[in-house]
Amino acid sequence: MTSENQAMQDDANLNPAQFWVLDGQSLWKERAGKRNISCASCHGESGTTMRGVAVQFPKIVQGKLQTLEGQINQCRATKQGASALKYESKELLALTVFVATQSKGLPIAVEETPANRASLRKGRQWFDARMGQLNLSCAQCHEDRAGLKLGGSLIPQAHPTAYPIYRLEWQSLGSLQRRLRNCMSGVRAQQFEYGSLEMAQLELFLMWRARGMPLESPGVRP
Repeated sequence: MTSENQAMQDDANLNPAQFWVLDGQSLWKERAGKRNISCASCHGESGTTMRGVAVQFPKIVQGKLQTLEGQINQCRATKQGASALKYESKELLALTVFVATQSKGLPIAVEETPANRASLRKGRQWFDARMGQLNLSCAQCHEDRAGLKLGGSLIPQAHPTAYPIYRLEWQSLGSLQRRLRNCMSGVRAQQFEYGSLEMAQLELFLMWRARGMPLESPGVRP
């Protein structure tokens, strides 16, 4: 990151993702669904009860590997009687980043457990698998060539510490799954579907790989 990007990320008055955080705060208190209750009805008005939650996802919930977005939609369905929010919709991104922001600065705490071991192993396989017409894997860029240049840009180590993230390239907030789909498109591979098990497995491995690093959400990147 450039010093300018770091300054933009670290100053709430400059970080454009704060618009989504504020929208998420409003949605948190908005009643929805057949039961006409809000997130705040269960978890409190301020959202501070969510501190420490985002750093644990993806995780196994009732026998299913669940991302943070997936858990929000699951709560909408089972607790509010509301319909699921579409992936990459303004509403789901806003709620996700509002929850994630509560854990800003905490270390990512995804650990290998008997419950998630099979999914974690599969996520590692996806990370190492060559794919697409360019026959490249995530690992070839983000482990073997991390720190080198690709098309004039620095290749990062692909730690998902700042998602949901505002990318200047997108001029919008976006999820980790959007970024993964961008990479798959870049190597001309068939993209995993939003909310798919494959996406959750890969996201699990990436968060496990970044365990101990502080959560930065909402981040700002080029």
